[in-house]
Amino acid sequence: MLDEQDPQKNVKLVKAAFAAGCFWGVEEVFSQVKGVVKATSGYAGGTLKNPTYKDVCSGNTGYAVSVEVEFDPAAVSYEKLLDIFWDIHDPTTPNRQGPDIGSQYRSIVFYYTPQQEEAALASKSNVAQSGKYGNPVSTEIVAAKEFYKAEEYHQRYCKKHGMKATCHIPLK
Repeated sequence: MLDEQDPQKNVKLVKAAFAAGCFWGVEEVFSQVKGVVKATSGYAGGTLKNPTYKDVCSGNTGYAVSVEVEFDPAAVSYEKLLDIFWDIHDPTTPNRQGPDIGSQYRSIVFYYTPQQEEAALASKSNVAQSGKYGNPVSTEIVAAKEFYKAEEYHQRYCKKHGMKATCHIPLK
């Protein structure tokens, strides 16, 4: 489902999903963005029903560790979320982010609508042409399919463990 109502605020929420390496830090960064109502660690891009972390880490499922973001588009734009995505990881390292290596750690923007696809492709093109990186941008832009929530111990991992930095993402 793309949009859903937040019954407490009567706000129409929109979903976005990103893979930028280990989901603990990615989830923490997005959860701190004003306008983001929910950030959930999980798995996207594969075909196995109800994958586990062990399944995904095998590298044989097609999944990437990902974060699904539910946001209020009146408070934060999809384009702003894309900017954050590009800033928190190296989009030029295929199948790797920091110390995490494997196809499950590849860089992906999952789009839910043609408008998100268009925005993601334009954003990727701008990043690639910016000269910020010395290597080509390897980030995939793919249609969102089923998103599976990761096991509970992965949810809000940084908050639960008082971590100020995790994986490859320095946190404030």
